[in-house]
Amino acid sequence: MRRAFSETLFKLATENPRLAFITGDLGFQVFDQFEKAFPQRYINVGVAEAQMVYVAAGMACEGWSPIAYSIASFATARPFEQLRFCVAYPNLPVVLVGAGRGYTYGTSGVSHHAVDDLALMTALPNMRVVIPGDPGEIEQLLPQVMAAKCPAYFTVGRYGEPRYNAEEPAVLGKARLLRPGKSVAILTTGEMANESLKAYEILNSLGMSPLLYQIHTVKPLDVATLDAIGQRVAAMVVVEEHLPNGGLFNAIASWRATADTDVKLMRLGPPDRFALGAVQQQELRRRLGIDGPAIAEFCKTLWRKM
Repeated sequence: MRRAFSETLFKLATENPRLAFITGDLGFQVFDQFEKAFPQRYINVGVAEAQMVYVAAGMACEGWSPIAYSIASFATARPFEQLRFCVAYPNLPVVLVGAGRGYTYGTSGVSHHAVDDLALMTALPNMRVVIPGDPGEIEQLLPQVMAAKCPAYFTVGRYGEPRYNAEEPAVLGKARLLRPGKSVAILTTGEMANESLKAYEILNSLGMSPLLYQIHTVKPLDVATLDAIGQRVAAMVVVEEHLPNGGLFNAIASWRATADTDVKLMRLGPPDRFALGAVQQQELRRRLGIDGPAIAEFCKTLWRKM
């Protein structure tokens, strides 16, 4: 996903001479092409996330289209006050890019875990929150986010995430159908889409085909599609790599509280506690019951009870 991001960034910068890239001392070698081609539009502020946001906000005030980039945990939590008052409040077109959200940096410990980033960013008025799940969604959604000219939080994974085929293109603000199905809907966001696709393949081999949606735009939430799904299935299973409060499940639960539906809503995701230790992301997913086999087992049990 990071390679897709750097290539899409370079393409957009070629088309837009007012696009600037501001990094918090990250991305060495990944953005070498950009730095070489546009040295005056490549700004490394060092390990200073608050300063990164100040610079981005100031440039936006002067007509630039700034993209600020850091590790997701540091991009969202450290400069939260600056994002609140210097970006969201004046409604400036700053795109904040968080690299490696969730437990991507699991072995680096709690300081690098970004399982509260959606809660922080969705809490800000005017902020759009976009969580792509594969390189294709990076390529499709980043140009749309830049064209929207509004405050936005956008995430990228690391390297090697597989591309997935989908039933629909990725459209900003609209939930994306990955696989058609019935009875049960799996709703996910970000790279958890790939775990959900693994679960789908397991279930499909057993004669069970759940509806699978990738909700890459967490804010604003596509309530129209949720309304339609709620009339078609008996249960929704939200799969997220985020704490219970403020993530995708929280957003869908708020919709469910006022929606005209009796659909059952359940969640698969980390509990409300820190994940201690230096543990690989995939192992943490296995322990938390949010890898492909665990999602499939949960849905299989649910399916057979219906």
